[in-house]
Amino acid sequence: MKKTILSKISSKKSTIGIIGLGYVGLPLVMRFAEEGYKVIGFDINKDKIDSLNNGKSYIKHILQDQLIMASKSGFLATSDFKKISLVDVIIICVPTPLGSHHEPDLSYIKDTLKIISPYFSKGQVLILESTTYPGTTEEEILPVIENLNFKIGTDFFVGYSPEREDPGNKNFTTKTIPKIVSGHTKSCLSIVSALYSNIIDEVVSVSSIKVAEMTKILENIHRAVNIGLVNELKIVADKMDIDIFDVINAASTKPFGFTAYYPGPGLGGHCIPIDPFYLTWKAKELGMSTRFIELAGEINESMPIYVIQKIVETLNNVNKSIKGSKILVLGLSYKKNVDDLRESPSLKIIHKLTSMGAKISFSDPFFDNIPVTRKYNFDLKSSPLTKTILNSSDIVLLSTDHDIFDYDLIFKEAKLIVDTRGRYNNSNPKIVRA
Repeated sequence: MKKTILSKISSKKSTIGIIGLGYVGLPLVMRFAEEGYKVIGFDINKDKIDSLNNGKSYIKHILQDQLIMASKSGFLATSDFKKISLVDVIIICVPTPLGSHHEPDLSYIKDTLKIISPYFSKGQVLILESTTYPGTTEEEILPVIENLNFKIGTDFFVGYSPEREDPGNKNFTTKTIPKIVSGHTKSCLSIVSALYSNIIDEVVSVSSIKVAEMTKILENIHRAVNIGLVNELKIVADKMDIDIFDVINAASTKPFGFTAYYPGPGLGGHCIPIDPFYLTWKAKELGMSTRFIELAGEINESMPIYVIQKIVETLNNVNKSIKGSKILVLGLSYKKNVDDLRESPSLKIIHKLTSMGAKISFSDPFFDNIPVTRKYNFDLKSSPLTKTILNSSDIVLLSTDHDIFDYDLIFKEAKLIVDTRGRYNNSNPKIVRA
């Protein structure tokens, strides 16, 4: 059976099923389709399904031409999970958020398994790409398959390959980012490795599924801790009247032993604010503490409040109250040049400023309005970035520094700019670092 599967993969006769058509799943669909594989995409969101089948992308960096190409290769988007029986490879790319107490929420994975498991058949390959704590695949996925009387590694194959998508990064794509792969058995690993080798330039096999799961967690903890460090240093530097961005730029000239991380208004995206707490939770289950991770999380989560405090101080200095002040927020996305709101600190800041009585407007070229999220429901439409709105705002908050913004216009026309991204030289009195 293993030889048959490998033959179908190498000849590109395998049908690939990808569950979850978001920022991870949809780029993966495109990559398989580009290499000539037939792909069936699964999602519970009917709007996404209709959009894709009509050749329209809801993710900015996935172009219409790519969808047309995928359709010619046989791509179909569906919410009919019975079609799992038609695919050879099942790749799960569903969200893994946190619960209200920073505990892992695996409900999307569990619900997916419950829906698709009745349609499993011999010879299929199942791969999890969702980020999660080490042990998830063994604890949650293997029992489901084994209870169906499949023998993993013989007539059913399981692997884990963590996603490494970076939306908006023009230097690295799904194809060029090295791919970590793992398998429950040697046969599983060889199949998973062969599959991704057909669509990714470099595939890196690791010794076990737990190693692969831990690798993804480490990558995001590394960033979260270092961003937490530089966010803390930003506050200290501000008290000492030092520009932390000048410090980072100077330190970056050292050709060894230093990697630049930059502060901001808080962490966003689906990975860095969330994934480290998956390991924290697992460590507590083992009777251990993860002090670095938790401290970094506390610092990063506090940054929106720090930004608000700076806004309040800035208004006080010109004899204005936060209540009734007009504040223009530039940028909703969690990072520049993407249309991704997941865990965006901008939303947290807008929510808090609104509750304090501020009159909020926003400008973001990627959003006509603020979509409803799990936590927030704002009734605001994006304003064009004009001289009039800049003049009429008491403060312009640069929350996300999209390259498309006219920074000369903003600087010339704004009364005060609270800059959370270090875009401006703060030697000018109208610029306030936050």
